[in-house]
Amino acid sequence: MSKLKIAVQKSGRLHDDSMKLLKDIGISIDNGKDQLKASAKNFPLEVFYLRNGDIPQYLKDGVVDAAIIGENVLIEKGNGISVIEKLGFSSCKVSVAIPKSLEYQSIKDLEGKRIATSYPNTVNQFLKQNNVNANLHIINGSVEIAPNIGLADAIVDIVSSGSTLFKNGLKEVDVLLKSQAVLAVSPLIIAENKAILNRLQFRLQSVLRGRRNKYVLLNTPNEKLDAIINILPGMNSPTILPLAKKGWSSLHSVINKNEFWEVIDELKQNGAEGILVCPIENMVL
Repeated sequence: MSKLKIAVQKSGRLHDDSMKLLKDIGISIDNGKDQLKASAKNFPLEVFYLRNGDIPQYLKDGVVDAAIIGENVLIEKGNGISVIEKLGFSSCKVSVAIPKSLEYQSIKDLEGKRIATSYPNTVNQFLKQNNVNANLHIINGSVEIAPNIGLADAIVDIVSSGSTLFKNGLKEVDVLLKSQAVLAVSPLIIAENKAILNRLQFRLQSVLRGRRNKYVLLNTPNEKLDAIINILPGMNSPTILPLAKKGWSSLHSVINKNEFWEVIDELKQNGAEGILVCPIENMVL
């Protein structure tokens, strides 16, 4: 039987989040310490543990069929590789940072300046779009030290919390792009493995929907049902069940996590009581 070959980052936060996602979709990986490849016990899948920056080339060459990879790396090195699912974790930005002592009005302030970066293709494209000419110094790792040693006037690098910039006396002044983990697919994937990938993606989508929503149960007097239903449309409509208490009903529905507290406040204002909120493991549509 054919196996889907999927690449994940060898170590770090993206690795940990990727392996957790595979576990959440029911795939058990038998990965011993320092292995470069491991097979799933209960799904036709092989996981390749690779350097994040090497993964785009493995996809282009068809060595792996798919990958969980940072969108920023794919934009920089993965021209022609398709993204089939955004995964909603390992968020970061690719940003311009300069010494705290300097002023910054716009990207035009980088005209003629020296920029240190590990993302030359991304930076060159951004500068070209804004008609700015600058000199790039390509550095792999520890980009943030470049201004302090006189190598560059500014840097372009990934930013998560901003703590690394702060420690090196830098401030974020512009954002080139926002990134998250994505599921990417090789242009050379064979039909048999594409079918396996479709099964994997179906599971991923079910778990990701669950992460984006919460399950809500509440009690309400029947005379306030219409008002509550207007607040809680659910996936199609709320589930309504009569309670033993005469004139009362229980409603079951789903709330988007980003709208959660606003909806809860509105429910309380309209007479909802005994509101219970539960996480959703999977949402299969």
